[in-house]
Amino acid sequence: MASEKSQLLWSRPAGRPKVTREQIATTALAIADAEGFEAATMRRIAADLGAGTMTLYHYVRSKAELKALMLDAIMAEQLVPPGELPTDWRGALTALAYRTRAMFRRHPWALTGLAEAAGAGGGGAGPHALLHFEQSLAAVASTGLPPQDRMDLISAVDEYVAGFVLKTDLEPGLESVPAEATPQATAYLDGLLSTGDYPHVAELLGDGDRWAALVRLGNAYSPDERFDRGLRRLFDGVAAQIAAQPGERSSRRSA
Repeated sequence: MASEKSQLLWSRPAGRPKVTREQIATTALAIADAEGFEAATMRRIAADLGAGTMTLYHYVRSKAELKALMLDAIMAEQLVPPGELPTDWRGALTALAYRTRAMFRRHPWALTGLAEAAGAGGGGAGPHALLHFEQSLAAVASTGLPPQDRMDLISAVDEYVAGFVLKTDLEPGLESVPAEATPQATAYLDGLLSTGDYPHVAELLGDGDRWAALVRLGNAYSPDERFDRGLRRLFDGVAAQIAAQPGERSSRRSA
């Protein structure tokens, strides 16, 4: 049996703490949201909790364990409330995807700041992380896909959500260009297109105000609409794979 000193974060008893792990995680998230992930140090968290830094080390022994606590706390935000997960795989995965997107928009630093938190140094997957995985598996259970493809589908949705948040929700769009800079942007774009090296771009934007056309096309769909359309395209591909499974074909022939 492992000694308490060698036990991972989640397997160690909490005892009767002066501050709880939940309080530590909540405080760390608040600091990271307000000032960035690097500001969430043990010293700063202890100060905000009115506790000594060494007191915190009794419950969280390293930066990796702190990250694991923070990761598990944000995983709790991704959970669909009990009894509310749709029974069809598309609806269930959509619900999880929307909750994950909302979480990353609240905590954008989590896209990169907690990358290694689930590793051994951080104590492995926490209870909320495991429950999120359980909900994800429940969501894909009705697909009939083999285990490796169910895992691949869960990963594909996670990757789509993280990429969308990083590329669309967190990046400034063309409309962020100041109005006073629009003439220069227009002239620069027209100069490039006049070289003839960008025929497809020129065809897309037409012969009028090309900068305005670029902005208009880029904003044809809102971020929420694009997120939903992208999910539907992803799921349409999965549905086609499900329909092409040998079991599905044989059942249709026998119907």
